[in-house]
Amino acid sequence: MEKRLNVAAIWLLMLLQGAIVALGERTRDKMYEPILGASCFRRLNGTHQTGCSSTYSGSVGVLHLINSEADLEFLLTSAPSPPYAPMIPPHLFTRNNLMRLKEAGPKNISVVLLINKTAQMKQFSHELNCPNQYSGLNISSATCDASNPAKNWNPWGTGLLHEDFPFPIYYLAEKDEIEKLEKCFEKFNNFNYETHALRSLCAVEVKSFMSAAVNTEVCMRRTNLINNLGGSKYCDPLEGRNVYATLYPRKPVVENGNETVHTNEKFILVSCRLDTASMFDGVGPGAMDSLMGFAVFTQVAYLLRQLLPLQSSLPDSLRNVLFVTFNGESYDYIGSQRFVYDMENLVFPPKSTQSPPIAFDNIDFMLDIGTLDDIANIKLHALTGTTLAQKILEQLNNYAKSPRYGFNLNIQSEMSPHLPPTSAQSFLRRDQKFPALILNARPTNKYYHSIYDDMDNVGFDYANTSKDFTQLAEVNDFKNLKADSIQMKVRNVSSILAMALYQTLTGKEYTGTKVANPVLADEFLFCFLQSADCPLFKASSYPGSQLTNLPPMRYISVFGGSQESSGYTYRVLGYLLSQIQPDIPKENCTDLPLHYFAGFNNIGECRLTTQNYSHALSPAFVLNGYDWASGQYSTWTESTWSLFSARIFLRPSNVHQITTLSVGIVVLIISFCLVYIISSRSEVLFEDLPASNAALPLPTAC
Repeated sequence: MEKRLNVAAIWLLMLLQGAIVALGERTRDKMYEPILGASCFRRLNGTHQTGCSSTYSGSVGVLHLINSEADLEFLLTSAPSPPYAPMIPPHLFTRNNLMRLKEAGPKNISVVLLINKTAQMKQFSHELNCPNQYSGLNISSATCDASNPAKNWNPWGTGLLHEDFPFPIYYLAEKDEIEKLEKCFEKFNNFNYETHALRSLCAVEVKSFMSAAVNTEVCMRRTNLINNLGGSKYCDPLEGRNVYATLYPRKPVVENGNETVHTNEKFILVSCRLDTASMFDGVGPGAMDSLMGFAVFTQVAYLLRQLLPLQSSLPDSLRNVLFVTFNGESYDYIGSQRFVYDMENLVFPPKSTQSPPIAFDNIDFMLDIGTLDDIANIKLHALTGTTLAQKILEQLNNYAKSPRYGFNLNIQSEMSPHLPPTSAQSFLRRDQKFPALILNARPTNKYYHSIYDDMDNVGFDYANTSKDFTQLAEVNDFKNLKADSIQMKVRNVSSILAMALYQTLTGKEYTGTKVANPVLADEFLFCFLQSADCPLFKASSYPGSQLTNLPPMRYISVFGGSQESSGYTYRVLGYLLSQIQPDIPKENCTDLPLHYFAGFNNIGECRLTTQNYSHALSPAFVLNGYDWASGQYSTWTESTWSLFSARIFLRPSNVHQITTLSVGIVVLIISFCLVYIISSRSEVLFEDLPASNAALPLPTAC
């Protein structure tokens, strides 16, 4: 009976505990309402920290909607109950306003909320006027003059991406979330401002505490300390993967049983940038700043694969094309710096590929596809005028102006140190005589490196033709597409580039009628801007692969972070540049260079591929004793954090908080007094109670 009572008591206690926990959770849910969004985070380089962070326990501020400069002025000069959390639309999210908020300090401004209300927005770029200014060619202001909009590469840049803020900045994209905050502000805050300190106000709490501080050198030293027994990491180097592929499979030379460099093997290096950047975690489409060049790059690779004859039929049978997408270029050319470093040390391709190394002597010339903001105003850039640059320019314009194809483009040239911020700068920094050519448009992107460089910024509308994108198009195909559509623009530029490279490789002018397929451009842009669950990614994946309906992130990230963009690029390049092997069954198509793809018809096909990865980690993190302040290599790291969260609640008034504290102190004092009185009078109060041993029976004799 006693055991049953004990079990029943235990069950009763467990049920009571569960009820208390459930009641606590319901109470918490009534007090707080979560807000979905994206947070700014902290990055560091060799000398500075940039970005933002909340306090360790989270930053709390009273909501205040900013509709005009006057609202901001009121908040900064006569705020009645700080700290506040201003809700700022993009057109007021300017350098001047943000720096004023920063100067006000966390005592007055504890959180900043960027709300997605774009009606009055005309520009939104918080990158520097001269991106990667200190990591490219060091030719004073000749390469880029930040003080002269006509001589820099981002005239609309505010540089906020490289500022350090003492409060978190949280981006709200969804209309429902914004309305939730505005209703709370109107109901509790937007009246009788003189009584703000006397009543409860709608407030927001943002948790985005960053572990790293000061700069990369300090952070890496803290992370690498031997006595760091807890294994805590404070920051990670920005790190990703470059993706490369050759047009033709390489034929290694074997000397004394070892594969080695073939001194006569020559490559035309065609490159572009893979990544992009923005202030907020996980939000950065990079549609115009890098995806346009990436789309052209992909089309050029595929068109050459289809047009060119066998390598043995070329005038130089040892000539090849090396296609490379560099990752981390937004952060002082991480990918291309590592590529140059590896080539100097004869470790590219990586030894794991068991391919002979490629040296600088093997590079015929480099054609770097930069930002193509305005495809109607493209220039061919080179550091100095050369016979090679003039020859390539003539070939490009031969096809660009040809009435046969109707591209109607005129490619200009600029042979000067005024070079755009592209990967070629890493090669030219090593050797200014390196034969690098850059195809770049004049800057027109007012949303460079921002959350608003999206499909609307490039005017992309998915045609969704369901046609075979693996087939080349005829010149007069797809007349139903607008001539100024982004798909047709990509088709035109990529066709011109491919035709010029075709002529360079074969020594003959291209006279065919096949051009790049705008359907491939359509599918490519849809995959990277709208959904990874798309025909191109499905065709270049293993049959039956489950793909997400979100576009891949193209931020370089850190080790162990998302590498979606390089993964999909690896598959797409492998698929488009591969050769089908109809006689090899699926069960034998398992080891590289063989790869099994779903194919356009999703029936599965074995292909001989040439694509692979190389490391995109700055040499600064490889070299022992590197001088972090030298500026030789990129030193960017990303702080670690535990979580990002935001929620709104009613913050009690100062009077309420003081009253609660005072009552608590009084109750505590009274409790101590009562305990003291009871303890001192215990003999009187409890004199009739039996002694503690009174209930024990007397021992009996044996």
